[in-house]
Amino acid sequence: MFTGIVEELGVLVDKQELTDAARLTIRGPVVTADAGHGDSIAVNGVCLTVVDVLPDGAFTADVMGETLNRSSLGVVGVGSQVNLERAAAVNSRLGGHIVQGHVDGTGEVVSRTPSEHWEVVRIALPRELSRYVVEKGSITVDGISLTVSAVSDEWFEVSLIPTTRELTTLGTAAVGTRVNLEVDIIAKYVERLMGGAAQ
Repeated sequence: MFTGIVEELGVLVDKQELTDAARLTIRGPVVTADAGHGDSIAVNGVCLTVVDVLPDGAFTADVMGETLNRSSLGVVGVGSQVNLERAAAVNSRLGGHIVQGHVDGTGEVVSRTPSEHWEVVRIALPRELSRYVVEKGSITVDGISLTVSAVSDEWFEVSLIPTTRELTTLGTAAVGTRVNLEVDIIAKYVERLMGGAAQ
């Protein structure tokens, strides 16, 4: 489990394309400081398992074809920055919200509207996810826990404070950038308990 509070911007330093998978090498000295084989690290909101920790502050992780197809990791190139977060410790503060690292779908940055102290980012919302997104609710975008400031059936907006702009990939994501989305797990459980969504 994660909280959606990005610990550092890492860099994808190598990507080995395999038949139905890929092996990623990501440099992130903060998240690898106490990491070991089998630990979980969220990369742009995708929970990955550490295979090896390398001496230069990097780690390797295997990504199956399903994940490459359903997330933006399939199109992230070598040299790209990625948001990194270690799994939450049981005794840690929950600074964001409950994040599983299981991407529900992808969206696309539609527009950016800057102001003096913050910036509003509008992101296209897949229709099958729209029922889980509510104004003032939580959503995870590329592993970042954010509050929804406005929503429609086709898009939602989040407002970025300077810290989020400076310390995450969303701060510089251009219009057209594909981003990973994870909706609030509580909304999905409530829907299930109520008998499922109307299709």
